[in-house]
Amino acid sequence: MDAAKKFKTVDEYMATVPENVKPALEQLRKAIRQAAPKAEEVISYNMPAYKQNSVLVYFAAAKEHIGFYPTSSPIVAFKDELAAYKTSKGAIQFPIEKRMPLKLVKDIVKYRIAEDAAKAEAKKKK
Repeated sequence: MDAAKKFKTVDEYMATVPENVKPALEQLRKAIRQAAPKAEEVISYNMPAYKQNSVLVYFAAAKEHIGFYPTSSPIVAFKDELAAYKTSKGAIQFPIEKRMPLKLVKDIVKYRIAEDAAKAEAKKKK
C-alpha cells in the first residue's frame, strides 16, 4: 500500500492492495454493495467509503488485518457477534487469514443505513 498516494476512486485504492489481501477486500466490498445498493462508493480519509446521507462505513487494508470502520454505535449494538474480533471505539479488525464474516458485515451495514436515514429524517424536521 502506498500511504503517500491520494486515491480518487475505490478501484484506484484496490489496485494498490497486496495480492494476498485483495480477495477478502473484494468480498467485503461486494457485501457492502449488496447491503447498501443505493450507497455511493467514495474515498474519504483516503479509504474506500460508502455514503448515503452521510458515510455509512469505511474499510482499509492493513498488514495483518482488514480494518472495517462502521462508526461506534454498531460496535456496541453487535458486541456479542463481534466478540471474536479485535474492536475499538469505531473499528473492527478482521484477520486476513480468517474467513470474512460477510453476513455480519451486511447486518452492520443495514444497521448503519437505518441509523443514517433516521439521522437525515431528524435533520429535515429541524
